Amino acid sequence: MNTQDISKENFCNPILPGFYPDPSICRVGEEYYMINSSFAFFPGIPIFKSTDLVNWKQIGHVLDRKGQLNLDGAGYSGGIFAPTIRYHKGVFYVITTNMNDGGNFIVMSENANGPWSDPYWIEGAEGIDPSLFFDEDGKAYYTGTRTSQNPQYMGDHEIWIQEIDLNTMKLKGDSHTLWKGAMKNASFVEGPHLYKVNNFYYLLISEGGTEHYHSVTIARSKNILGHYEGNPGNPILTHRHLGKGYPISNAGHGDLIETQNGEWYMVALASRPYGGFYKNLGRETFLIPVTWEDEWPIVSPGTGKIEFTYPMPSLPASVKNQPEIRDDFENGILNFNWNTIRTPKQQFWSLTERPGFLRLKVREASMLDTLSPPPFGPFTNFKKEGNNKSPSFIGRRQQHMNFEVVTKMEFNPQNECETAGIALVQNDNHQFRLEYAIENDQKIIRLMKCVSKSNVDFINGTFNYENIESELIKKVFSSQVIYLKVIARGQEYSFYYGESLDKMELLAGDIDGRILSSDVAGGFVGTYIGLFASSNGKESDNVADFDWFDYKGKL
Repeated sequence: MNTQDISKENFCNPILPGFYPDPSICRVGEEYYMINSSFAFFPGIPIFKSTDLVNWKQIGHVLDRKGQLNLDGAGYSGGIFAPTIRYHKGVFYVITTNMNDGGNFIVMSENANGPWSDPYWIEGAEGIDPSLFFDEDGKAYYTGTRTSQNPQYMGDHEIWIQEIDLNTMKLKGDSHTLWKGAMKNASFVEGPHLYKVNNFYYLLISEGGTEHYHSVTIARSKNILGHYEGNPGNPILTHRHLGKGYPISNAGHGDLIETQNGEWYMVALASRPYGGFYKNLGRETFLIPVTWEDEWPIVSPGTGKIEFTYPMPSLPASVKNQPEIRDDFENGILNFNWNTIRTPKQQFWSLTERPGFLRLKVREASMLDTLSPPPFGPFTNFKKEGNNKSPSFIGRRQQHMNFEVVTKMEFNPQNECETAGIALVQNDNHQFRLEYAIENDQKIIRLMKCVSKSNVDFINGTFNYENIESELIKKVFSSQVIYLKVIARGQEYSFYYGESLDKMELLAGDIDGRILSSDVAGGFVGTYIGLFASSNGKESDNVADFDWFDYKGKL
């Protein structure tokens, strides 16, 4: 975490802390809009608005209806990959990939707040990471990432382009390979975006994979179909040469934006490891200034790396980021920062059945019901039959290395299958649950830990899991009103419970939280923290009520 003093003339990175990867940005007049990947979480694709590029207000989700987003079978690192947002002639376009259902599609809206259209599926659009480019002659182009013909190694991919008719949402003409990356035998070239600056078309991509060796590279051509020449200064952004001890890692997957004043910036993903090379926060969104030199972009001039602080852009002030404070569940709908795991088949939560409370139905689906297959690469199906359940879980992103979470719950378990409480989740197989339950006819508070060991055969594409769930500690506790609290100081997590806020008792302290990092769990997501209720396979008509939920980040 950056601890430098920040004046109002400077801003602090990341601009979107926590699991907000693959940022894409567009400008409409003096307003900016940005979106991120959402993977297996619903609603999908959070969308933000700003006037100063630093302070962002979430205005909704692009995919907020069940008919728009089918996440059946999606492991946590499946679902929605790398969306791109563009604005053209009064219409917003978002193009993205659903790894589990249908592939690449476009949705549209005349208002960034929505409603957004149902998906238009792009027939023949192979691969992932689609983007749109609108040329000066009125033509529109689809760019994407696909496996090279006759691939020679894992990650042997290429960037391709084809004209698209946005009236029919169909590709037209022939597809053309544009570039295979800057490095010899470049791996996992992806995330293409095209721009027209002066007399050149610029193709911005990422390569090296989305972890430590991630990077941003660029090529240009005077013809949109090529030949594209790489920048002799490539990569224009990477942190791989800084070592794993550097406080910002895996910088990549950028999108460029020009302000109304003619200044340039890049939004890109990166992570902040802590407690070693562990990234519980996932991949976050950073803002970096850009200048142009010899008709090539220079990212973070003078240092070439993402800094924690930069001067504020010369733009009108935007709405300040909202502080992380209590949600009293007094609105009729969930706030935008809450998500479910996969698309819920039924409404398992209510904010109206008991006004002022979040009510979760105690349902058969367990927090461990589905075991996510490990990702083998960007074109893996990311699907396992049976992964269709959405447990009674409402979660939000962890956004700070140090944080405190508290909730007030009313719950009366009826049998040994029923549980409810706070869950800290990296995926189906790596999580902590501070839960109220019955064991041996006694009501207890317990801390559950789940990890898994996998046996992966990359050649044959098979995987087997040994799922290990353990009860770390339990204490007898009988009260229908329960306060639950989690305090994290770096990778040390402490869990508390009590009958009131001023009578909280420590259940377990200094528990190692590194299982909540994708470096242990695998995949592409960050940690979610939230509230859950389950009957773990048994029918139930019970409910758990949550009066409020506090999340406070700490320095």
